[in-house]
Parts: sequence; C-alpha cells; structure tokens
Amino acid sequence: MLPRFFIHRPVFALVLSIVVALLGAVAIPVLPVEETPDITPPTVSVRAAWPGASAPVIAENVAVPIEQRVNGVDDMLYLSSTSADDGSMAVTVTFDVGVDVDMATVLVQNRVAA
Repeated sequence: MLPRFFIHRPVFALVLSIVVALLGAVAIPVLPVEETPDITPPTVSVRAAWPGASAPVIAENVAVPIEQRVNGVDDMLYLSSTSADDGSMAVTVTFDVGVDVDMATVLVQNRVAA
C-alpha cells in the first residue's frame, strides 16, 4: 500500500527525500562528537637515529634493546619496529582502546629511559 502511494506520486517522494536530507544536514553540527566511542587504539612512537648505520646494525644495536625494555608495558597490545638504511629507526607501541595516551607515553618513556 505505502510503496504504491510513492510510486504514483514521484514528486511527493522527491520532496520528502529532500526534506529528510536537509534535516540531516542541519542536525550534523549539533551531534555530540565528544560522546562517540574511541575505535582506534592509541599508539606511542619511539624514534632514534644513528647516522651512517645500516638497517641491520641499527635494528640489532638500537631497536632490539628498546623493544626488550618496552615489551610488557601495561595495557600494551603489540609493538612493531622499522629500521632504514639512512640510520633511522622507529618503534610503535599500540595500546588497548580507552587507554589514556598521556599515561601510556609516560610508561613508554620510563621504559626507554631505563
């Protein structure tokens, strides 16, 4: 019954869909973004540089000791590291969703400094 009504009155269906779209566009700025849940896990990156070192050298002498120290930080999900031939290295520690990023940064910084 209802589909037949809109099929026989396409102008009414078009006007109704435009009104619904405009109401949605007006409502977007009012939506409370602060109340949306976090869906991406927070990450903390540790970067180091050893100019002139190759990727295997910086991985063995810098990345592995940092990974061993950082491994086991509270609420850590996993860590990954990359080493490049320009002497740079990055270790990225991924934490559980909902963890305070500032506290996670302090925990990682304390482990790296030790």
